[in-house]
Amino acid sequence: MNNSPMISTLSTTNRARRATVRGLFAGALVAACAFAQPVWAASVDSLIKAVKFDDVSAVKKQLAQGADPNTVDNTGAPILVIAAREKSDKVGQLLADNPNIDLEKADPAGENAMMLAALNGDATFVNLLIAKEAEVNKKGWTPLHYAATNGHDDVVKILLDHSAYIDAGSPNGTTPLMMAARGGHLSTCKLLLDEGADLRVKNQLGMTAVDFARKYNERDVAEGLQARLDAMQGGAPQSGANGSK
Repeated sequence: MNNSPMISTLSTTNRARRATVRGLFAGALVAACAFAQPVWAASVDSLIKAVKFDDVSAVKKQLAQGADPNTVDNTGAPILVIAAREKSDKVGQLLADNPNIDLEKADPAGENAMMLAALNGDATFVNLLIAKEAEVNKKGWTPLHYAATNGHDDVVKILLDHSAYIDAGSPNGTTPLMMAARGGHLSTCKLLLDEGADLRVKNQLGMTAVDFARKYNERDVAEGLQARLDAMQGGAPQSGANGSK
């Protein structure tokens, strides 16, 4: 065993150098992580901005660079839902075409892309989602509820043509017909009734579509629905609440 003072000194020096290198590496790693975080945040912000402005080129570039098509903003809204909300149809098509997209991914309020497209009356967006086999029906509030709420007859027809459940019940059993009546959308009420909606259904509060129209002072709709109810032949009115679907 060699106990040369020189060797001991060299060994001590080498240990000190290794410790210094490890310290420098750890410091560089911490600095890199601290630097990367705001860069990624800025990248997400630019992606969301591009989605809102229907800038399909910018979104395509970020996706090619590895951006997640299911990215959410700081409120938890997925970018596909944002695209539907903002009527960004070109970006919506791009995202829907992505093999990794989750077409049903919802925001914290439980609203997915098809629901917001239906609420906006964006038939193009609704059709592109349906073409990608997005679900037309869902538990609770549905795209059909949302389309009926704002009286978008064209979207209502699209959804019904693709097997939307016409008497779908919200969490408290409210139907699309009730929402159309609430908003005073006479043509939407007529369309739903002509397609088979049940005017006799009550929600868990015991309210029918006629009751909704009256409560929200939609006199023409209330009178029209009541006249249609009076003209119905056979069958006792349903007394049970319409359950959630």
